[in-house]
Amino acid sequence: MLAACTGGEQAYDTQSHVEANDPQVATSVNGAVSSAHPLATQAGVDILEMGGNAVDAAVATGFAIAVVEQSMNGLGGRFQAIIRQSDGTISGIDATTQAPLSYDPETATQSRNGYPTIGVPGVVKGLTTLLEKYGTMDLATVMSPAINYARNGYNILPGEAARHAAAIDHIRQYEGTSMYFLNGDTTYAPGTLVVQKDLANTLQLIADQGPDVFYKGEIAEKMVADVQANGGYLDMESLAAYEAREAKIVSGSYRGYDISSLWMPSYGAITIEMLHIMENLPMGDYSETEWGSAFFQANTMAYKDRRKQRSGDISALLTSKEYAKQKADSITMLSGKEAALVASEEEWLYADGHTTHFSVADKEGNMLAVTQTVGPNMGSKVASPGLGFLYATTLGGYLGDFQAGQRASSHISPTIITKDGEPFLVLGAAGGSRIPTAIVQTISRVIDRGMDLPTAMAAGRVHSVDTAVLVEMHEGTTWSQEDITALKAMGLEVVEVDRTGAFGRVHAIYFDAATQTWTGSADPDWEGTSEAPEK
Repeated sequence: MLAACTGGEQAYDTQSHVEANDPQVATSVNGAVSSAHPLATQAGVDILEMGGNAVDAAVATGFAIAVVEQSMNGLGGRFQAIIRQSDGTISGIDATTQAPLSYDPETATQSRNGYPTIGVPGVVKGLTTLLEKYGTMDLATVMSPAINYARNGYNILPGEAARHAAAIDHIRQYEGTSMYFLNGDTTYAPGTLVVQKDLANTLQLIADQGPDVFYKGEIAEKMVADVQANGGYLDMESLAAYEAREAKIVSGSYRGYDISSLWMPSYGAITIEMLHIMENLPMGDYSETEWGSAFFQANTMAYKDRRKQRSGDISALLTSKEYAKQKADSITMLSGKEAALVASEEEWLYADGHTTHFSVADKEGNMLAVTQTVGPNMGSKVASPGLGFLYATTLGGYLGDFQAGQRASSHISPTIITKDGEPFLVLGAAGGSRIPTAIVQTISRVIDRGMDLPTAMAAGRVHSVDTAVLVEMHEGTTWSQEDITALKAMGLEVVEVDRTGAFGRVHAIYFDAATQTWTGSADPDWEGTSEAPEK
């Protein structure tokens, strides 16, 4: 085994250095919302203060962020959610994108973006099903913030503006996308008021008529006409048949804490497998560099199992403690150069991963982790004229090969942790293949390293790719050059990454059972916020 720190000394600070009134941290007895955009967070908090539960607030947050952070998610994207109700029941919803029922991969156009990459969208069905099954408010009420942002405008944040600018060549290729994301001959500058009347009208139709208008009615007809006229495969039959499914919950435990996440098409089993491997190691006793090396090896081992998930339901194997122990026992024999990952789909290797995640909890103990995405930056890059939203990239190779009716799988991994039946932590992340690693490192920093949630989320992360350990080394990271030297001395191939947001963006909420308070925390590498209701 790796050597532990002597004398129980810890090479980390367990106290947060969060400033008073930090918009990325909020604590309250009334619950909290943490999301990647201040306006989406505000939408959820407003619903909580109106008397809605966490589900009502999550649906409001989900529709709102589909307006204000469209480079990351939207009505044309995919959706995964895990829910803990106040009685302790845990369930999930799968509404990821799907290949059309008549899709033929043998004759389909392979493309990185454009109309041929568009599958059946899931976000609208996911959010409305979530509200119908677990919410208390009507659809029009929870959608009203999103409609307001689209109709009356919002000031675009610098990060969102930068992502639009990075995609400008693609934006100019498509009529609808140019209509909505160009301001004259360029993209919107940071701080510019963005008004999207067509998107507001689309949202209003959904609020008035429910999801059927999107999957069977006026909106569906417009989607199909545009997609098919431009070489895509979406059809009315596939839209009408689409359903948000009950997701299978995968479970595990970590040092006495119970973990719940989602089976395929989410990667919750891989997230749990990493934690089970790490449970065999004294992660709390290690120095920071020893902790980083051990995590790197657990990451490498678990990620070798990603492809196995597609052979059938092997969730019991991947979440088995015995299976994890076999892997942990080999860590002493594993060097960095032997830890090669097997390359596969583009999404596995994508540098950033463009996705959004939000977590919501209320004072009754209901809590949710919800992840929405369109894939890479601005998804397919296509928006249909008259509708106002982008479609996700699903087909064409980004997420691998598809058969007709098959759903997209990805590293999305919304997760809930409880202790003795009580809430403890609800979290998830954006970041493509770095989603599970961001989640697991946050959990380990809290449970093993004794950090409060904001400090755990600010701590430097690592990630395994090919034979190297990537280390987060941008300004403000907690890793030092001395740590880099120590990691190299362990025989690891180290790559320093000087870029914010490159190791996943976590949005999480922690519950302190002793004080009955919730602490929401937004990833410090992003522009999101956490906020708590006043009542």
